[in-house]
Amino acid sequence: MITGLMRPNFDFEKAAQARGRTRIAGVDEVGRGPLAGPVVAAAVVLNPENIPAGLNDSKKLTAKRREALHDLIMETADVSIAQASVAEIDEHNILRASHIAMVRAVAGLTCAPDHILIDGNMTPRDLTISSETIVKGDALSVSISAASIIAKLWRDRHMVDLAQQYPDYGWDRNAGYPTAQHKLALEQFGVTPHHRRSFKPVHNILYQVKNVSD
Repeated sequence: MITGLMRPNFDFEKAAQARGRTRIAGVDEVGRGPLAGPVVAAAVVLNPENIPAGLNDSKKLTAKRREALHDLIMETADVSIAQASVAEIDEHNILRASHIAMVRAVAGLTCAPDHILIDGNMTPRDLTISSETIVKGDALSVSISAASIIAKLWRDRHMVDLAQQYPDYGWDRNAGYPTAQHKLALEQFGVTPHHRRSFKPVHNILYQVKNVSD
C-alpha cells in the first residue's frame, strides 16, 4: 500500500464494536504550539450509517474542504467542543491543559460514550471511560479526523475574533502561532491578556520589560 494514499477509516471503531462497545467517540485537540489563545478539544461520535465522505487530518485539508466537512459533521454527529484557557495553560502546562480540554469535551457530549479514541500517545488522567490512544490518529480514524476538523475550525474562528481586538499580531492569519510577524508584534506592542506567559518567547519579553522597569 502507498502510504501517501492512506486515508482515515472506521477500522478502530469496528474493532471497539467487536469488543462490545456501542458509542465510540473520537477526541482531538488543537493549539498546543501557539503563543496566544486557548487550547481547544473536540469530541465527536459519528453516525456509522452517515459518515461524511472525505474525512482526514484537518491539516491535510484545504480551508474550503474543512468548512464543508465541519458543517456535515455538525449536522450528522454528536459533537462537543471545549477549551482550556490561557490562565489554565500557564497554571498547569500545555499538555495538562490540553488533557483538561479533552475531558471537558467528552463530558459535553449529549450521551456519554462507552469508548474513546484519543489522538496521541497519552490518556488524560481524569478520563475514566474506556479508551485507547492512537498515534497520528487524526490520519487513521475517521472519528478522530472529525474531531480534529471541529477543533481546528472552532479555534481558528476564535482567533479571528480575537484579532479584531488586537489586530497587530496577525492572529486571523497565524492563529496565534509564533510566526515572524507575531514575534515582531510582540516586541513592538507587548504582551496581551491572551498571550501564554509561560511560553518562552512571551516570558522573555515580560522579563525584559521587568528588567528595564527595574
